[in-house]
Amino acid sequence: MSALLEVTDLEVRHGDLRAVQGVSLSVTEGDVLAVIGANGAGKSTLLSAVTGLLRPSAGHVRFAGDDVTQVRPHRRVRLGISMVPEGRRLFGSLTVEENLQVGASAKRPGPWDLKAVYDLFPLVAERRARRAGAMSGGEQQATAIGRALMSNPRLLLLDEVSLGLAPVVVKQLYAALPQITGKGTTVLLVEQDVRQAFAVADHVHCLLEGRTSLEGRSDDVSMEQVSAAYFGVRA
Repeated sequence: MSALLEVTDLEVRHGDLRAVQGVSLSVTEGDVLAVIGANGAGKSTLLSAVTGLLRPSAGHVRFAGDDVTQVRPHRRVRLGISMVPEGRRLFGSLTVEENLQVGASAKRPGPWDLKAVYDLFPLVAERRARRAGAMSGGEQQATAIGRALMSNPRLLLLDEVSLGLAPVVVKQLYAALPQITGKGTTVLLVEQDVRQAFAVADHVHCLLEGRTSLEGRSDDVSMEQVSAAYFGVRA
């Protein structure tokens, strides 16, 4: 299948700091690509450039064949790009259901509506009338994923889904991923937990100090190679 997302020679700066340097990657429609790396490797910066929250100083972002490098974030949502940000960033004073309805404001057609999200995350359905700020971290993360799905994205970006959550909760969240991709959604996820990333990803892309240090099919890459790329040591 053709690439849904193509990032070419991307450079993103935070002031004088080059947080992402010459990164190129592609995500085939229907696949799961995991971007891995240590803290400060440039993973979240990369996602922010894909969504338009950060403007690159060089390079291009193409989505569904079109150059979207200069397209504003809200327009990218309407094109079919949606992100679950690190830290969830729900509206704490709104109920779960109200947060989900915010995600539907893009009015894109597709399989995801309240019923579909509640079927995917029954616990979210049980908490639909609860204020989002009063829920546990795992419940908030499930709600944040549901909110992103309500925009019916072609490409779903997941930034550090497992961060700060108990392993059993992380397992439950990742168990929903096949149902998400089964409805035709392509996934680009950022993850520090390498083994979790390998368990769900078709391809992996490792960043080290803003640069690509390893890329390939998850089946073809050894943990020794990943360790070397992750920490910048010789395999």
